[in-house]
Amino acid sequence: MPDCRADFPLLGTTVQGRPLVYLDNAATTQKPRVVLDALQHYYTAQNANIHRGAHYLSRLATDAYEQARAGVAAFLGAASPREIVFTSGCTGSINLVAMVLSLAGLVGQGDEIIVTTDAHHSNIVPWQMLCGRTGAELRVVPLTAELTFDMQAYLALLGPRTRVVALPYISNALGVVNPVQQAVAAARRNNPRTVTLVDGAQSTGHLPVDVQALGCDFYAFSAHKVYAPTGVGVLWGREELLAELPPWQGGGEMISEVTFAKTTYNTLPFKYEAGTPNIAGNIALSVALRYLQEQGLEQVCAHENALVQQLYAGLAAMDGVRVLGPQENRGALVSVVVDGVHPYDLGTLLDQMGVAVRTGHHCCQPLMQALGIPGTTRYSLAMYNTAADVEAALAATRRALNMLR
Repeated sequence: MPDCRADFPLLGTTVQGRPLVYLDNAATTQKPRVVLDALQHYYTAQNANIHRGAHYLSRLATDAYEQARAGVAAFLGAASPREIVFTSGCTGSINLVAMVLSLAGLVGQGDEIIVTTDAHHSNIVPWQMLCGRTGAELRVVPLTAELTFDMQAYLALLGPRTRVVALPYISNALGVVNPVQQAVAAARRNNPRTVTLVDGAQSTGHLPVDVQALGCDFYAFSAHKVYAPTGVGVLWGREELLAELPPWQGGGEMISEVTFAKTTYNTLPFKYEAGTPNIAGNIALSVALRYLQEQGLEQVCAHENALVQQLYAGLAAMDGVRVLGPQENRGALVSVVVDGVHPYDLGTLLDQMGVAVRTGHHCCQPLMQALGIPGTTRYSLAMYNTAADVEAALAATRRALNMLR
């Protein structure tokens, strides 16, 4: 794919006198100039509150906002823009689902919610809280010896009391692509009423996503991991299910009519969008997704896969370095554990050499406990990274390890 680095102003930064090698994309991506321009354009040419405004600027902002919703719907393969709910992020999206399932009484005493060992805290804690409110039980899919999704164990966990299955598409700590389509289909065969949610925080922007083909009921992701601003996210949900479920927050926009005796709620998706949203951020998200599409998602996926293979092989060849998970069927990140070296120490030295990585438990403490490690050093890629970035990171890692031993 064409080199797009020039489109991202921050990538010209120097760190400790060295060119920045940014490999912390699983935490947040950098923003292309078109996204920064979209934010500025909104605040300098369109700034007004949306919906119900009779004046020119409000109409302009509303049109841009709803066009953004339609753009997100098209990107995900949604059946309708009504299935797109704007939230504060992937975490906000998952919490929304957990809360409305509780409010609807769809999860109760003795019911079961299935999560995975490699899940991010945001796809564990909301379900634990739901279990605490309802008396449901949390069931956990273990990993295989190769640190992949254990399908046989998962199938054994499915049962007559399974009410929710919540799965990460790609583990943010291991980088392994989980078989979510097969897992969702199995849950559907077990019980057509089981609610399935896919955490798409690490898959969106790294591989083509078609929510209809996945077959899930909900799909969540954060904008800041797909070249858009922080504080913005998306929940896609099947229209018939969203229509059936109750709202979870009250206020402006989510209502149709309010009296002191009774409130009637707005239509989809507005009944889930109480209050003034991040208008500029959501518009910028659609611009980021359009930019991504212009690069070509298939090309982006192939480019990142080539880099991750280069990175994986280079790290695996180093003495005392254990790369977690298999080399194939991997997203755009690699996590390592180094014998006798704390992840923070390695990350600190890499930073001094201009290489930005993430260290620690990556909001996956149960996974780290299962692996018996304090954390990992995670190298994560994006479409603007290059083979030269990978070589620089590998060279810096070798130097750092020589200093630490």
